[in-house]
Amino acid sequence: MKILVDRDLCDGHGMCEAMAHEYFELDDDEVLTVLNENPPESDRAKVHAAVQSCPALALTLQD
Repeated sequence: MKILVDRDLCDGHGMCEAMAHEYFELDDDEVLTVLNENPPESDRAKVHAAVQSCPALALTLQD
């Protein structure tokens, strides 16, 4: 599983960071950093929920 970010769509809402701060971080300029692009399978549900929470639809999971 790999986390993909469409930087053109990301508006810096921070929903992903709020739900999975171990994998997502917004800096002071609201630029998203994926801290670990390849989360373990054991965190799939958590990461999936964070990806689905993005109001801008900027995040996807690739298997």
